[in-house]
Amino acid sequence: MTTAGIDPGEHRSVAELEDLAYELRRKLLELCGTYEGAVHIGGDMSVADILTALFQHGLRVDPSDISNPNRDRFLLSKGHAAVCMYIAMAIRGFFEYDDIVATYGQLDSAYGMHPCKVQLPGVEASTGSLGHGLPLAVGMALSARGRGEKHRVITLLGDGETGEGSVWEAVMAGRSNRLGNLVAIVDRNRQLMTSFAEERVMFEPYPDKWRAFGWNVVEIDGHDMSQLVDAIDSLPDTDSDVPTVLVCETVKGKGVDFMERNLAWHAGSLNPTDLERALASLDASRTKENA
Repeated sequence: MTTAGIDPGEHRSVAELEDLAYELRRKLLELCGTYEGAVHIGGDMSVADILTALFQHGLRVDPSDISNPNRDRFLLSKGHAAVCMYIAMAIRGFFEYDDIVATYGQLDSAYGMHPCKVQLPGVEASTGSLGHGLPLAVGMALSARGRGEKHRVITLLGDGETGEGSVWEAVMAGRSNRLGNLVAIVDRNRQLMTSFAEERVMFEPYPDKWRAFGWNVVEIDGHDMSQLVDAIDSLPDTDSDVPTVLVCETVKGKGVDFMERNLAWHAGSLNPTDLERALASLDASRTKENA
């Protein structure tokens, strides 16, 4: 995966990326334990590995030159996972983690519960209204193609929002315009806000729906860093004719036993006792994975 003019940063090993994903999850939990309001912690934890793989490996972006025309564009369509993106950006060097903690969720903060490009330089689009990220990405990819630019446009969606008709209109438009510079990543955690996905919306056979629209479909474990890195490195060239979707099987609340697949943890806050339990569970999960 190459983009002229910008190096993706340090070439880290899979083990180093796994360490950074663990750091990201710890910081998420710590913020959830200090912020007085609710944090969308379940969906944040499910995309932590994906965002680590992107910001630390895949995205050609330069935190010191955020307007470089050759940069890849990333749009967080599932905008309620904004704090996970903010921390991933902080670890990459866009700003300091302490800056997020100091004002997160406050009026006029650069770090709102949904990302705002006006408030926070480095954010490519203000998102949060579900179903809008992919249509925006299609427009940006089509514009880049028309100008002869070689960067990618990548958007991360929740599987729940792919129940929106606007998503499938964009899927069709992306293939119709032969946008090989367009990549969709789906956080397939199989949960909605108040129910499990297949109970309310019948998504399956999910990858086949994307195939039916003519997309290149890659199915991976969204918590396996090796698979994420391989999928990113194997993306077709940006001048190809077929857009790609990475369907990432994930677990909402990943890494904390009492949050995993628990509908109660779509959003919430952690008191000191729960924070201690959550961090201990995360550490235990990390130890088990490394055993």
